Amino acid sequence: MGLIGYLILSSALFSLGVFGLVTRRNAVGLLASVELMANAVNINFVAFSRYLGASTGQVFALFSTAITVAEVVVGLALVILLFRTRGDVMLDLASELKG
Repeated sequence: MGLIGYLILSSALFSLGVFGLVTRRNAVGLLASVELMANAVNINFVAFSRYLGASTGQVFALFSTAITVAEVVVGLALVILLFRTRGDVMLDLASELKG
């Protein structure tokens, strides 16, 4: 698969992530959509790195993965807090966590 194939795959994954981000009301589904978008960006980093023959894209993908893991940890902590406070993880009335 050439560069175009990876770009098509990445754009499809990113589009699915944006669709999930817009349509989901569940906090876990929202986190999964953001993770899907981050993985699409990582595919772009690695594809362009391979295409250009440099390893900088792979390093960026590694750092991006580390940042995404930290983001997921914080997001899951907020989901647990939301579940303990309200009993569900729907984001319609999540403004109760302010303060």
